Amino acid sequence: MSVEFDAIDRKILNHLQQDGRLSNARLAELVSLSPTAVLARTQRLYREGYIKNVEARLDAKKLGVGTTLFVEVRLDRTTPNVLDAFSAEVQVHSEIAECHLIAGGFDYLLKIRVRDMDDFHRFANSRLWTFPGVRGTRTYTVMQEVKSSTRLAV
Repeated sequence: MSVEFDAIDRKILNHLQQDGRLSNARLAELVSLSPTAVLARTQRLYREGYIKNVEARLDAKKLGVGTTLFVEVRLDRTTPNVLDAFSAEVQVHSEIAECHLIAGGFDYLLKIRVRDMDDFHRFANSRLWTFPGVRGTRTYTVMQEVKSSTRLAV
């Protein structure tokens, strides 16, 4: 028997999105439940896949990868084997922060984080442009990050 997703679950998710390091006791105070009840709900939210994981957001500039670029990728064909091969190649490169299969004028949109433009040029020449099926790319350099969030409206 499954339990309904309710307003208290939404409150728990919103508080954890704001601060994933909240203690169970503090979270219980914030949603007005006992720590035991909140722990049970949080465990259920993990088990049912509402919470995928908890991670720290790092400062890219301080870690030496402060240049962000978005790259449109066009493939020569969009057959399942080419899509699978491209997707597999993307997984092994830490410079690629995000990869999205897109419906429209190109096939994939990549978010790439590198040290500087020289670093991107090396990455594009030696890796990206050699990925399976790549026919062409178009690159956009981020001048300023105006908003960046992983929060969802729940």
